[in-house]
Order: sequence, then C-alpha cells, then structure tokens
Amino acid sequence: MIKKPKVISSTEYKQLVKPEKSKYGNKKVICDGIKFDSIGEKNRYLVLKSMEEQNFISELKLQVPFPIIHNGVKICKYIADFTYIQDNVYKVEDLKGFETPEFKLKKKMVKAFYDIDILLTRIK
Repeated sequence: MIKKPKVISSTEYKQLVKPEKSKYGNKKVICDGIKFDSIGEKNRYLVLKSMEEQNFISELKLQVPFPIIHNGVKICKYIADFTYIQDNVYKVEDLKGFETPEFKLKKKMVKAFYDIDILLTRIK
C-alpha cells in the first residue's frame, strides 16, 4: 500500500521552517514604503531626507546602479545606497558595518570607471 504524503498549510510550513538569517545579521525594515537592508541604512535615509527637506542636499536617490563594463563585457554592478548633490558636488554614499573584500574591489572599480570616490558611512 502506498502512503499519501501529508498535506500541510502554508502557516504550518512556516512554523516548521526556520526564518532565514541575514548574512551579516542585519534586520530588514520598511520606512516610507521603502524596504531597507538594515536599521542603520533606514536611519541614514531619514537623516539625508531631513537634509534634503532643509535644502542642505538635493536630488536624493536610493539604490543607484553603476554597471562596470569593459570592452562591452559586463564585469559586475555596484549599487550605491544613496546618491545626492551637496554643494554642487555629486556624492555617492554607502553605509557599511565593515568593508568586505568585494566592496573594496567595487569601490576601486567605481573610481576607475566613473572617477567617483564612494563616501563610506560607518555603522557604529
């Protein structure tokens, strides 16, 4: 006799499966309808948003992609947490708890391909 597999509901399944932990222990949060990878990133967004409202910065954008392409071949893509204009200077900012080897390499490539220095904001 062949046994039929037990069918469980999605609620029961979710209780059986452990929630996936973030690679670096970050907790994803939503603010202003925007999903952030960490509480620190959300807090930095709120600071920059306030600065924009007070006209200290302008053109605040989130998750801006910078494709790294050489001789028509896509190598990778760096995605900046924030970009904005401050004192007529284009700023590219990334929030990090620490610099991974991958980030260090992408930071160098953004400098080489776009002549942009990434402003690193540290989480303390």
